[in-house]
Amino acid sequence: MTIPTAWSSGRLRFFKRPFHEYRLTDRVAMSQMPLFVTTILTAALMWAFFPDTMNNPLFVAFLVSQLAIMVLCYAIPWDRLPYTSFLAIPLLDFVSIAAGREGGQDGLTGISLLAVFPVIWFCASGYHARAALWLSFLGPLAIIWVPLVLNGDHNPQDFARSLLLPVMMLGIGVSVSVLTLSMMRQQKQLEEKDELLRANLRTSKRQESLLNTILDTVHLGVLAVDADGHDVLMNRKQRANHELARPKDIADPNESQLLVFGQDRKTLIPVQERPVRRAVLGETFTDYLVWLGEGKDQRALVTTARAMKDSDGNFTGSVIVFSDVTDLVNALAAKDDFVSNVSHEFRTPLTSILGYVEILLADQPDESQRDMLEIIRRNSERLLTLVSDLLSSRNGQLIVTPHAVDVAELVRSSVSSAMPRAAAAGVELRAETPERLEAHVDSARISQVLDNLVSNAIKYSPDGGEVVVSLAQEDGHLACHVSDTGMGMSPEDASEVFAKFFRTSSVRRTAIPGVGLGLPISKAIVEAHGGTIGVDSSLGKGTTFTFRVPV
Repeated sequence: MTIPTAWSSGRLRFFKRPFHEYRLTDRVAMSQMPLFVTTILTAALMWAFFPDTMNNPLFVAFLVSQLAIMVLCYAIPWDRLPYTSFLAIPLLDFVSIAAGREGGQDGLTGISLLAVFPVIWFCASGYHARAALWLSFLGPLAIIWVPLVLNGDHNPQDFARSLLLPVMMLGIGVSVSVLTLSMMRQQKQLEEKDELLRANLRTSKRQESLLNTILDTVHLGVLAVDADGHDVLMNRKQRANHELARPKDIADPNESQLLVFGQDRKTLIPVQERPVRRAVLGETFTDYLVWLGEGKDQRALVTTARAMKDSDGNFTGSVIVFSDVTDLVNALAAKDDFVSNVSHEFRTPLTSILGYVEILLADQPDESQRDMLEIIRRNSERLLTLVSDLLSSRNGQLIVTPHAVDVAELVRSSVSSAMPRAAAAGVELRAETPERLEAHVDSARISQVLDNLVSNAIKYSPDGGEVVVSLAQEDGHLACHVSDTGMGMSPEDASEVFAKFFRTSSVRRTAIPGVGLGLPISKAIVEAHGGTIGVDSSLGKGTTFTFRVPV
């Protein structure tokens, strides 16, 4: 119910709760209350200053009718009747005020001004707007003209003189109607915005619940922090990670007190280098390995962080993801130990085999025996080289002994040695080098890198093609490019090509031999020289490996 909107909003502060929250009967009664209270005050003034008026039947009828109307406001079950039935109350008020005007003219003048209350009620209700404006004029007019007509003692001037009050009431009605219409539009807009906000809030809560459910389901620790480092979100797994890193004797540790260790599992990582702190400082990183906790419960986790920014590009926080890789780290360590042990066990019998083969060859055997011994030696040397590569990959950092070397000659020698294999594969192999290019490098190790790259270029060009080995000096470094027009690699495979034992998906589907150690060993040799090695490849179009080492 909106009655009477124009003044109800101003009276809300007098109510214990908002006007619209009262039941319909109470709202009808409260809308009638101003006129009823004014009627009581009018009766008090009449009784005090014009006591004879209190004996006038019409004035008494006015007082009784106002009391009866007030009783009807409470007695009638408005909520069971058509909604606008309550507008009958201001219609009755016009009749009651007309009786009060006639009965009280000998006392107080202007009782007809009480018509402003039903006029406001009609126009502020928001219902039947045109009818309300007509009533705001005709109701006060009837209050004055009907008694004139009934009395019979009147003239045209009396009718004209009485037009001021109806016109004034019409003006009030128009003003109230305009104000009510504006307020109702605003109220409708507010209700629409309120409903939209409620719908957005419900959607936001559903999305928040979904997000929390997803985050608690995944087997990854997820932590979101704001720009000041305060936790914004932490899922179930990350709470377990935090509990693992908490010292047993500290209930609520700060970042510096958490048990976060480096790769040796014993040295605490400085606070500024810990994943959360780095993320709070705005860093973005991937696969940063740390160990949480201590003793038999210690776990290895790789951490990844991404910064969050607002629409203006300002840093607002970070999201850090923790992934438990303890089993993988332990498996890799066990694999490395196994490779190292097996490689050491292989070296002794292979060295012995090669020694005895050399002795037999020195005895000048006949042609058939020599051929078989050469096959034994060649395959034994191949096995020994594979064992050495396995040991090199296990040890990681290689020891190099640089000395002055003509690298151009190393390149030409490597290309010359690979010519028979290139010819057999239908590959055109050539070297593009300066006549001489000296650098301080380990000649044996650099030759090993060249042999690996050239061998791979020929091996992965199964349908023939061209392999070019070029050498040049660039900014104090020697740069060597080994390019082929072979099968190439996808970007995903190219990013993993230097990993131990890695072989591309296209190679695994072919019969091309290999164990995936040549490139990791080449990378270790180049890095031991203080250089870099990289790859540029397109699937089906060929590959270029480039390594650079200081001259």
